[in-house]
Amino acid sequence: MATTNVSSVRSSISSSKQNSHYPLKTPVLVKPFLNLKPANPSSSSSLCQSPSITNQTKKSFNLSCKNQKPTSDFTIAANQDDDFDDKLREECGVAGIYGDPEASRLCYLALHALQHRGQEGAGIVTVDKGEFRLKPGVGLVSEVFNESELNKLPGDVAIGHVRYSTAGASMLKNVQPFVAACKFGQVSVAHNGNFVNYSSLRAKLEETGAIFNSSSDTEVVLHLIAHSKASNILLSIIDACEQVKGAYSLVFVTKDKLVAVRDPHGFRPLVMGRRSNGSYVFASETCALDLIEATYEREVHPGEVIVVDKDGCQSLYLALRFERRACIFEHIYFSQPNSIVFGRSVYQSRREFGEILATEAPVDCDVVIAVPDSGVVAALGYAAKAGVPFEQGLIRSHYVGRTFIEPTQKIRDFGVKLKLAPVRGVIEGKRVVVVDDSIVRGTTSSKIVRLLKEAGATEVHMRIASPPMVASCYYGVDTPNAEELISKRLSIEATRKYIGCDSLAFLPFDSLKKLLKEDSSGFCYACFTGNYPVPPERKEVKV
Repeated sequence: MATTNVSSVRSSISSSKQNSHYPLKTPVLVKPFLNLKPANPSSSSSLCQSPSITNQTKKSFNLSCKNQKPTSDFTIAANQDDDFDDKLREECGVAGIYGDPEASRLCYLALHALQHRGQEGAGIVTVDKGEFRLKPGVGLVSEVFNESELNKLPGDVAIGHVRYSTAGASMLKNVQPFVAACKFGQVSVAHNGNFVNYSSLRAKLEETGAIFNSSSDTEVVLHLIAHSKASNILLSIIDACEQVKGAYSLVFVTKDKLVAVRDPHGFRPLVMGRRSNGSYVFASETCALDLIEATYEREVHPGEVIVVDKDGCQSLYLALRFERRACIFEHIYFSQPNSIVFGRSVYQSRREFGEILATEAPVDCDVVIAVPDSGVVAALGYAAKAGVPFEQGLIRSHYVGRTFIEPTQKIRDFGVKLKLAPVRGVIEGKRVVVVDDSIVRGTTSSKIVRLLKEAGATEVHMRIASPPMVASCYYGVDTPNAEELISKRLSIEATRKYIGCDSLAFLPFDSLKKLLKEDSSGFCYACFTGNYPVPPERKEVKV
């Protein structure tokens, strides 16, 4: 792979036409999400609704004008059910395929492997002979796509996205990838992360006449591409990425290129792999590569721009270079245990977190259990180090959505009971250590402790496989306002009393950094310290 600095190629890179290598059926064409023009104070960019490939009917939509307050998906409304919101949520996952005749199917499978990163929306864009096809939908990957829909997505290039939206923002128009038309032709993008300067960029763009069709910060990138004075689409993408600040792992597709970009701090993960037929694969995690039998090659480096086209693969770098600040919560909670993230095994990290807890916060107990699924590996590490049996003391239901019907007569802790069921034979008469990945508001933890004691546990000791969370994240994670974080408001002892457990211990921050050794300086710990590598423009009230 060739590696080049952007400055040395700005004047030499040009967009080139590429025909499909594979004879595929005639596609159903899709209208672009945006029809953008270069910046002109006297004219406005015109928009059209992002359509489903099976429904080309235009729908009404709200336009955001410059006198309206810009909003981001990262600003959320209160949800009525704390039991399902008292966990952090990763905003999304991305995938990209180049050079495979079954690109849409491989992208579908990759998104299925990344489903844990977002469950409320999914979309795929393919390019065949320079023409774009789009299929977005609300719901799980398996609900959005079927054989018939995938047959309508021919082409050997595809990008895809799974999305977790915050409450009130789960709308089809916010489902990615987005497709836009600009002076260089059509371009599509899928984004994992959050732009901390989104509000000011959007306001500035609206002053020039830009009209936004969604509440997603990702749309800013498309407008920046359209407004760029660069000489071709690739340099316009690079120009746009150098203007946004914060966390982003992006995959773009043009009529003849696939472009993968990671922010200069490397907050969010993005990896590259190859299949046996030579096709290129990009994904948020290596578990997606495993499913489609792609060999993991390496991470996309912080600040790197990888361009894949008919001439091969080229590596460029953004002009901005910063110290690496990878999100530590990818190892604590977000990523699948079978993934390699930031060059480290997620499974091994979580097991070692549990071992540290057993060493530094031991307690006499009879059994170790986990809050499934994210606490399981840390609980295994705790049990092994402590020499105490690990058992499945809580069984998680995999069939609970965010909407359910509660009986007329109120049942205490109904939401938690619907999702988690204690195993009385494991718990009754026992001193129980229960391991979880984190505590956010504390509402769910208190209900879990009550469930375990009602099931007969004589003692319940909580062990948390992360340090106390005292600050919100602005880099693509759905966290509450800082004042709602229980560790921000209360001491560990006060938190213990609120939760109702017999003892409470968190993973010590210094021990976490010691475990990471020489890699420790390359992680972002803002949620534990309040020290932000890229300060947000304004700490918006999120709930």
